[in-house]
Amino acid sequence: MKRVIIFRNGIDVDGKVIAVTHSLEDVLQEAGRKLGVHARKLYTPQGGLVDDLKLLRDDDVLYVSSGEAFVAQVPVNIGRPVHPSSPKSDPRKGSYNDWVSLNVGGKTFSTTRSTLIRKAPDSMLARMFSDEGESPWSSAMDDSGAYLIDRSPTYFEPVLNYLRHGEVIIDKNLNPRGILEEAKFFGITSLVQHMESIARNDEQPGDNTPITRRELVMSLMSTPISNCGLRCQGMNFTGCNLSKLDLRYMNFKHAQLQNTNFTGTDLSYTNFERADLTAAVLDGATLLGVKMLCAHIEGASMRGCNFEDPAGSRANMEGATMKNVNLEGSHMAGVNLRVATLKNSNLQNCDLRGAVLAGADLENCNMSGCDLQEANLRGANLKGASLELMLTPLHMSQTVETVGGRN
Repeated sequence: MKRVIIFRNGIDVDGKVIAVTHSLEDVLQEAGRKLGVHARKLYTPQGGLVDDLKLLRDDDVLYVSSGEAFVAQVPVNIGRPVHPSSPKSDPRKGSYNDWVSLNVGGKTFSTTRSTLIRKAPDSMLARMFSDEGESPWSSAMDDSGAYLIDRSPTYFEPVLNYLRHGEVIIDKNLNPRGILEEAKFFGITSLVQHMESIARNDEQPGDNTPITRRELVMSLMSTPISNCGLRCQGMNFTGCNLSKLDLRYMNFKHAQLQNTNFTGTDLSYTNFERADLTAAVLDGATLLGVKMLCAHIEGASMRGCNFEDPAGSRANMEGATMKNVNLEGSHMAGVNLRVATLKNSNLQNCDLRGAVLAGADLENCNMSGCDLQEANLRGANLKGASLELMLTPLHMSQTVETVGGRN
């Protein structure tokens, strides 16, 4: 198997050796992983685009591009600036107190070799001016002898100051992510970790940031009392504690309510149509006339909920996904659960008098102790369901299709 040596496009330092595998796509993927870039093209040192692995020879040198054009390497006389009249020796070799100049994006910075080497000895700048290793980094110089680096001078300055005194000082007009990208490019690991923390803390909350209990309560207090609750359609309440609140008539259609706590909350006549209530806690909640059509309620805890409205309004949960839901001891008389999926759910001791369970998937449900008087179970899947200690006998007229354990 052949191997090649790869560098970032335009750079002759920090190369990696990779194996040439079966396809060009595999080589690009491995090159991108090794160099930390999105590899899309390979070039020869002469700028030729590599499109066939058969053209490669063992130990070929290749330059990896993220899609940009090939950047030619400018040959320089290592040890002397390109300015012919300059008598200076190469500052990359010699005393740590020697001064060097860097031309970063057109702006010249002056510093000492010790500043570039001491704080981050494994960084690109340290390797560029270190006496150790086979050879220093080959970089072009301008007419004054300053080493040319094609990066942003605005974001390089805080990086250089960090190497000088170990502190990160960020001007108010600078984006921390810009400094983070420079730190990654130069391989200054300690600064990368520091800037990642700053960048995370500096992020502005997005439009989908979960709404807090305080924000909802403040909105409720400023809303006139009526039968038309707040419109929270499509909003994100993930993980929010909304326990013991009066949320009647609220509109949570399409809302994100994963892991939300509704313990003891009055949710009567609330609209949860197609909302995501995965793993939500609704223990002891009041759900008179609630609307949960096609809601996703998988893994939720709904023990001791009250769905039974004395005024005759029925909760509608048709087509809801309710796998592994715990409804133990809930009052669900007249609830519409047509074609709902309740597989592996716990309905023990539930009051399901007059409930509509036609076409519902009740496979492996625990329905022991349930009251199913006048419930509609036509076409329901009762395979593996536990029906012991029922308060009223289950008549065959209530179900059809007794296939594979369906009763």
